[in-house]
Amino acid sequence: MADEMEKPEIKRRRRGNTLESWEIAIVKTMIGRGGLFANDQDILAYFTRPSRSVNHRLISQIRNETKHKSIKPVSADDLDAFLAMWPDIDHDTGLSNRGDELLIKAREAMIAAVQTFNSAGLTFRAELFIVTAIIAWTYLLHAWFKRAGIDYRYSGQKTKEGADKFWELGHCLKQGKCPAKGGIANNLKFLIEIRHEIEHRSTSRIDDALGAKLQSCALNFNDLLKQEFGAQYGLEKRLPIALQFVSFGTEQRSALKKASGLPKNLEAAIDAFEHGLTRDQMKDSAYRMSYGFVPMAAKKPGAADAAVQIVSPNSAEAEEIEKIIFKEVNKNRYPPGKVVEKVQAAGFASFNIHDHTLLWKKLDAKKEDKGFGCQGDYKGSWVWFDRWIEEVITSCEIEGSRYR
Repeated sequence: MADEMEKPEIKRRRRGNTLESWEIAIVKTMIGRGGLFANDQDILAYFTRPSRSVNHRLISQIRNETKHKSIKPVSADDLDAFLAMWPDIDHDTGLSNRGDELLIKAREAMIAAVQTFNSAGLTFRAELFIVTAIIAWTYLLHAWFKRAGIDYRYSGQKTKEGADKFWELGHCLKQGKCPAKGGIANNLKFLIEIRHEIEHRSTSRIDDALGAKLQSCALNFNDLLKQEFGAQYGLEKRLPIALQFVSFGTEQRSALKKASGLPKNLEAAIDAFEHGLTRDQMKDSAYRMSYGFVPMAAKKPGAADAAVQIVSPNSAEAEEIEKIIFKEVNKNRYPPGKVVEKVQAAGFASFNIHDHTLLWKKLDAKKEDKGFGCQGDYKGSWVWFDRWIEEVITSCEIEGSRYR
């Protein structure tokens, strides 16, 4: 009977939970000094931290020279310097400044990216965010590979100065075990393509065109950081909500976007990338995240000062908000010709009434449960809502340059 019982799942230790060469050299000098370092467990206390749990048998293996025999011990002065600096940690997170350097740099780079984007008065915000966020993601994935025991160096390649050459972000995303997958990977691949376009060129403002992708990039980073390394390392406390003066209506926003059109090279890069995505991939919030804001009156006195409330998508509060949004959106009704005009004004000049007819039939968009439109008041004609115009624009974006 005992053999038939289901065995409990054994959580394997991560391959990266081991000592680095410089740490092994310090351990050897500790062992040689004795005294306070006569006990393996006491030595281990200097090298175990929340982000890395090391088994005490490693100290025994070093002491017995069954492993790491070729590594030489550090000098007595180097050991004293190590002890004088210990614990050398980041006080906000408890991370080791030396042992967790990659994770610390990843967090700081993303904080810098978001703070730069939120800075008032800057006109180069999206470009600065993209470059800095790519650095942040590169460090985060390197930290993950290191902990997983995966060598993230290019084999046999060195820099001009002879240092190891590490994988760039694009190469990290190609690895089968990379934790950034699906919409997260698509979002990063898109930003890498845009980075190539802006790296050596001046661009006009692209914040409005890319804002949804940048928002997803930041949220994806924080989610993966907490999921893989621990909730205590999340960036929420360091990056409070940014206040803003934006309150544009639909017509104002359309005029603003038209006035600040994308450079041709960036427009072409976006078209080329998104042409290869499916409709579901385009709508994936991990690829691009957008929000609908509804002014709310707090029911409880304690919540009166909360500028933003996040509600669960399937909650009763979300259903009420959805009713408000649909009521507002559905106020405007458009005949097919007007839909085509608005889509053309959004940058798809080649989109015509025939294309519109083919699209709504393809998507079966006149099903009332889809909420794209309804029967009009004049001779039963069909009219479309703003929600359908957004859907058409998304479809045109997927087609790349076809309708531009």
